[in-house]
Amino acid sequence: MAFVILNLILFTGVCVVLRTLAKREASLSRRVFTALIVGAVGGSLVQVIFGHDSVVVMNTLEWTNAVGSGYVALLKMIIMPLVLISMLAAVVEMDRISSLGKYGGAILFVLIGTTAIAAIVGIGVANMFGLSADGLTQGARELARVDVLAERQGVVSELSLPAILVSFIPENIFADLAGSRKTSIIAVVIFGVLLGIAGLKLVAEEPEQGQRFRSFVKSAQALIMRLVKMIIEFTPYGVLALMFKVGASSSLADILDLIKFIVASYVAILIMFLVHGGLLLVNGLNPKVYFQKVLPVLTFAFSSRSSAATIPLNVETQTQQLKVKPVIANLSASLGATIGQNGCAGIYPAMLAVMIAPSVGIDPSQPMFILSLVGIIIVSSFGVAGVGGGATFAALIVLPAMGLPVALAALLISIEPLIDMARTALNVNGAMTAGVITDRRIASQETGDEQPQQV
Repeated sequence: MAFVILNLILFTGVCVVLRTLAKREASLSRRVFTALIVGAVGGSLVQVIFGHDSVVVMNTLEWTNAVGSGYVALLKMIIMPLVLISMLAAVVEMDRISSLGKYGGAILFVLIGTTAIAAIVGIGVANMFGLSADGLTQGARELARVDVLAERQGVVSELSLPAILVSFIPENIFADLAGSRKTSIIAVVIFGVLLGIAGLKLVAEEPEQGQRFRSFVKSAQALIMRLVKMIIEFTPYGVLALMFKVGASSSLADILDLIKFIVASYVAILIMFLVHGGLLLVNGLNPKVYFQKVLPVLTFAFSSRSSAATIPLNVETQTQQLKVKPVIANLSASLGATIGQNGCAGIYPAMLAVMIAPSVGIDPSQPMFILSLVGIIIVSSFGVAGVGGGATFAALIVLPAMGLPVALAALLISIEPLIDMARTALNVNGAMTAGVITDRRIASQETGDEQPQQV
């Protein structure tokens, strides 16, 4: 018990240091990055000293997890109000409804296009590293996971693309505001857009009522954004706790067993970050300045492993730091959290397919295999939103469609969190990249701005 108290005192001490940095007006990026490093190192030291599954580690994490889980819960609390009010306000403030379709189409084009590129990168990296499913050890956890995946695969097999698209429609908006479905975020986006269009029509038909509605929406948006800023101030403490958990609970033995797959995954993810930077550069934007501004968002996405929970940070950074129009920022953040995820829907299933293919007599370097795999991944990047579960469900859609077994997804469960952190950061960055490029290419054209927006 004494060691647990000591660990908690040290953890509290780091929190005090982070608070001191805030009082000295250190940037959020600096505080978040400090929390990430200290949390990971501190958690790793605790594991080395006391053991991976010792009572001391378990009891310490029970308290520190309250900080990390509490912060994530606060972010989840404001996701639906933020998406609804921000989408409503953005549409009501627009002069032309036709612009909404252009924004949404452009964002989806970038999301799906980069996911296709991510699939190609995943295939290339898996082949380059010579990854194979042969020789992987099936432990008790992995075998148990196979049973769970078998059940989930039955659910996935019953889904079709038309059924997934219908699931986006908000049949009961109150249920979707409560997050009752995996597609609730998209449903709230659609409801917010429709309500905003109705507001525009009200402004045109009954100006007096319309102006009152606009004033109400503007006040509600200001209130929600103030709440968002309050919660974002807790980001360094949340990241500290989340990374402490990762360092203290990750098994070194599991990591060493599958180190080759981990390294290959991070190489593929890094390549996609470079692709995002290249796309920004081609569109007249400064990648270095961009990544400096989005670092806190990527850090939180990395530590929380939740694209949805990152939506508030995503929107706030796009609108305040990157000067993206609110309607574009909200569309890209909300759609990017559920559709066209570069890491989960692109790289991960592509790498698994290449690893498994030789075991069933398929050459993963054949052009037809690659074309088929990329095509299925593009389609399934919509399906992931319909069934939820991120990378695992993406694999459950892609692998059976390619005629491949799904057991490998279960065998990788031991090191899944370590890779999923970077995948989530890539997913979120893909959403922000889509927003920034859309704002640069379409919004600037509508305002007659021919000069590149400096990010």
